[in-house]
Amino acid sequence: MNGVNGTLGTAAGGTLLEHATHTINVGSKSFAAAAKLFDPATRRSVLMLYAWCRHCDDVVDGQELGFGTIAPTPEAAARELAVLEDTTRRAYQRETMTEPAFAAFQEVALRHAIPPRFAFDHLAGFAMDVHEVRYETLDDTLRYCYHVAGVVGLMMASIMGVTREPVLDRACDLGLAFQLTNIARDIVDDAAIGRSYVPAQWLREAGIPAGEAGLPQHRAALAVVAARLVDEAEPYYDSAADGIASLPLRAAWAIATARYVYRQIGVEVKRRGAHAWDERVGTSKATKLWLLAKGGVAALLSRFRKPAARPAGLWQRPRVDARAARPDGARATAA
Repeated sequence: MNGVNGTLGTAAGGTLLEHATHTINVGSKSFAAAAKLFDPATRRSVLMLYAWCRHCDDVVDGQELGFGTIAPTPEAAARELAVLEDTTRRAYQRETMTEPAFAAFQEVALRHAIPPRFAFDHLAGFAMDVHEVRYETLDDTLRYCYHVAGVVGLMMASIMGVTREPVLDRACDLGLAFQLTNIARDIVDDAAIGRSYVPAQWLREAGIPAGEAGLPQHRAALAVVAARLVDEAEPYYDSAADGIASLPLRAAWAIATARYVYRQIGVEVKRRGAHAWDERVGTSKATKLWLLAKGGVAALLSRFRKPAARPAGLWQRPRVDARAARPDGARATAA
């Protein structure tokens, strides 16, 4: 492709795709299954974008493909974040990228004209972790969800050719729903590394003292909190379903399947109650196959159904963040 890393030859492109495919297969088995449904060109771009998102997350957290080694100090994490911001800026300026994740990102960002503000908004989510932002209300939590997942939905939608703001809202809603589900599933794991994305108000109301969400004696109360998160995700999942009609059919199938798979994780967290954290909640291969078929039906039916208006009262993504929109070296900030 002309203009990206000079010219990416077939061999280099193949290596990038292999890297991205390995990354998603290890880092997100749930989304990896759905991603196979995209047409080859879209799948390549989706995998490339995922590889960059996973790389940035790993660098800031001191992990490898989502699995922990030794967490960096806040100072070290801040330095790593600054490098990520600078390298993202240089990728948009068409400088040659040697890191595979950034070479992959550069290819997809330039090919699909992903707005720089989306990429920098995503990095701002990692800044929230670096600066140990606390989440007092559900609005605070949703703001975090936007940065780490909602804006990924916006970038994915850009790959699928979406430019209309109402449809982008639905893509963001799906990311918000995914992240609320992830937070519910991972409360105990997050607590083990000193993090909490659950509204602090909710924990107090449940009688869980600050810093004790991961303790076994609070499992029953924690199950109530997790159920609230799962319930809060539902209107965002519903809103996202109405955006599927605007996607090409195979993309609609993939996104409908991903929506069903992630939503099922939340359903299972809620069903298990106090035992939701005995082992990591996921979906079996048989369940994924069933949801894949269900997603196909949903994608087909979406061709004949007029989407409903986006429900009032849902959290609204920021339309413009002037600082995050600049690829000229401005730092991403948690807006």
